[in-house]
Amino acid sequence: MLESRARTRSGSVAEAMRSKIVLSLAAGNSQAQTSRTVGCSVNTVRLWKERFLGERLGGLYGRHRGRSRSKESIRLEARVLRLAQRKPADGSTHWSTRKIAAEVGTNHVRVTRILAKAGLQPHRLRRYLSSNDPEFEEKAADIIGLYLKPPVNAAVFCVDEKSAIQALDRLDPVLPLSPGRAERHGFEYYRHGTLSLFAALNPQSGEVLGKTSARHTSAEFVAFLEQIVASQTPAKEIHIMPTISRLIVPPRSGNSSTEIVMFASITHRPTRLGLIKLRSGFPKSSVM
Repeated sequence: MLESRARTRSGSVAEAMRSKIVLSLAAGNSQAQTSRTVGCSVNTVRLWKERFLGERLGGLYGRHRGRSRSKESIRLEARVLRLAQRKPADGSTHWSTRKIAAEVGTNHVRVTRILAKAGLQPHRLRRYLSSNDPEFEEKAADIIGLYLKPPVNAAVFCVDEKSAIQALDRLDPVLPLSPGRAERHGFEYYRHGTLSLFAALNPQSGEVLGKTSARHTSAEFVAFLEQIVASQTPAKEIHIMPTISRLIVPPRSGNSSTEIVMFASITHRPTRLGLIKLRSGFPKSSVM
């Protein structure tokens, strides 16, 4: 226990020093030798020796509560916290510790300690989505239920797309790796056009169905849905969870599922896609 305290790099420096004093005395060193080794006075060595002999490990804890906080320190902390929760007046995006320190008249190290104690991180930013659909929770529960426990004789797919994927090719040859030199690529490249990728994930099996297309229209999307239908056994009900916001259609008559025939009618596709149900539980959300 004492050895681990003496070697600690993350614990209290004072506790490490007290442990070193006890270990040095236990090794047979005199109080003068211990004071020189540890770097403290003989009176300090004598104090913690007596504390340890009287209370063992419990006596090695400090009993000085420290100086009480001044009113000026409390006011300074309040000013720092107030500034950190407001936008900077100079038009910058967020506060830095040095900018706050210059504003309140202290150093950035003290500002860092105040912010860490309060759990404030003005340099960080997180985004979230907010839905304006009053039935969002019910639809979310419907979709999550499909993922966790799909209906009998049914398949559930989560569909997404990635459009405008650039097909690039390097004009200069790639120079291979050699001793003392990393693999090198040329800066110039040639464009071979763009591709769109459609993908469907079956969360139950982990299977992913994918298709690339040179164009990005509703015809290609419906063709991909036909590919999903062809990959399943006949007469199986297929549920599609699209994360493509522009393809999500608001439900009709309060029903949370919309027949995919609506998309098929746009491109005059066969109505066999009527077996697919498009889950429109997640309407288009706005980024706040």
